[in-house]
Amino acid sequence: MKTFHCGRFRLPLDRPLIMGIVNLTPDSFSGDGLQGGVDALAYARMQWEAGADILDLGAESTRPGATPVSLQEELDRLLPVLEEVCAWDVPVSVDTCKPEVMRAALQAGAAMINDINALRAPGALEAVAASDSGLCLMHMQNEPRTMQQNPVYEDVVGEVRDFLAGRVLACREAGIAPERLLLDPGFGFGKNLQHNLTLLRHLPDLSPDALPFLVGVSRKRMIAELTGRDVAERLPGSLAAALFAAHNMKGQGLVIRVHDVAATKDALAVWSALMEREIA
Repeated sequence: MKTFHCGRFRLPLDRPLIMGIVNLTPDSFSGDGLQGGVDALAYARMQWEAGADILDLGAESTRPGATPVSLQEELDRLLPVLEEVCAWDVPVSVDTCKPEVMRAALQAGAAMINDINALRAPGALEAVAASDSGLCLMHMQNEPRTMQQNPVYEDVVGEVRDFLAGRVLACREAGIAPERLLLDPGFGFGKNLQHNLTLLRHLPDLSPDALPFLVGVSRKRMIAELTGRDVAERLPGSLAAALFAAHNMKGQGLVIRVHDVAATKDALAVWSALMEREIA
C-alpha cells in the first residue's frame, strides 16, 4: 500500500485523504478568513473533528489579485495557531512559499509544507530537504496578482506535466524521497475554466512516477462558472468535482483540499461503498 510520509505521520493512500482548510488571512475568497470574526483555533478543531486527515494552515492569501504580505505579518498570524494545533497530534500542513516561514513552521512542529511556488524560491529546497516533512508542489502560471489575466497554453496537460516532472527532479536531486511528495495541478492558478476541466479529466496523465495528487477545487471560481452560484452555495459543485477526482485517481493516491470537511467525508464514504460493491 502506498503511504504519504508527512513528518512523523505515515498516511495510507488506500482511500482519498481530506485536507481541511484553515485560513488565517483577513481576505479569504471563501469568506472563512479572520475578518469574519472566525476563531482560528475553534475553526481548526472543527475541521479536525469533522474528519480531516490533514489540517492546512495558510497565513497569506493566494486568491487571484492578492498582494503579498510581509514575512513578519505572516509569521505573526501563523505561529500562535500552528503551535497550538501541532499539540493535537494531527498532521498539520503550512501553506507558504517563503523559505523563512517554512523553517519556522517545521521548527514549530508542522508535518508538511504546501507551496504554491513548488519550492522555486531561493532557499526553499534547502529549507525543507533535511526534514522529514511532506511536501506539495503546485503548478502556477505567473503569480497571484497576475495569474488570471488571460492565461494561455499550447498544451495545458503537457506543460503542467513537464513542470511538475522538473520540480520532482529538483527534489530528487536535493535528496527528497518521493514518498514525501504530493503534486498539485494548481486549479485556478493561471488557468481558465477549460484549462481546469482538461486537467481534472487528465489527472492520472499529469504525474511523473505515478505520484499522488492534491486537488483543490473547493468553492473556486470554476465551480461558479459552471453553476452560477455564489461562494456560499458552491458545495454541491465542489463535491461533484471531488468525487470525479477520486474516481479518476483511484489506486494512485489523492488528497482533496476542502472547506467543507464533513460533507466531503460523507460523499466519499458513499462513493467508496458503491465502488467496493461494483468491484465485488
